[in-house]
Amino acid sequence: MNQNTVIRRMGRRETHSSRSAPSTVTALLLFAAVLWLLLETALSFTGNPPLLLAPAELIQHAAVLGTATLPEALLAAGAASALLGILALGAAIMPGHKPRHVIENPRSAVVVERGVLASAIARTARTTSRLAPEQVTASVGHKGVEVRIHPTSGMAVDPVAVREAVESDVAGYSLARHLKVNVAVAPHAAVGL
Repeated sequence: MNQNTVIRRMGRRETHSSRSAPSTVTALLLFAAVLWLLLETALSFTGNPPLLLAPAELIQHAAVLGTATLPEALLAAGAASALLGILALGAAIMPGHKPRHVIENPRSAVVVERGVLASAIARTARTTSRLAPEQVTASVGHKGVEVRIHPTSGMAVDPVAVREAVESDVAGYSLARHLKVNVAVAPHAAVGL
């Protein structure tokens, strides 16, 4: 395996969340259910009283469940089971992203938090627009950057110049994923900032 493959795998591992927690919970629940059934079966064969429900009673309750239960309750239980199954399937299939981005580097895997990127981008936008720190905010998502500017009354802010400065700044970070930059200037200016 070459170094580029190792670096790419390490970057993916740091930016995607693991599925170990849902898998562990599901496995423990199934293990507990099977263990309980085995224990009830062993108690039934030895003639001891059941902990909760004997296997014969469990089969009898399952056989009359359709006739002994209200249809609305069965529909609700079925819908809840289907929703739980869809959620479990979605957790297994959908990619989980951590709030991080990979910086391309030929020698090692470099990962940066989105909050750190947002802070640096807000500083660039603030410097370009010559505003106070509380007048410029930035947020970095999976696919883009959102810069919000709240200018001082009487001071014009050029959103095109801010966008170009932020795009240049983002390009300088050599991120593995291209981020789309959006700059929004508030329609109402702040007074006295």
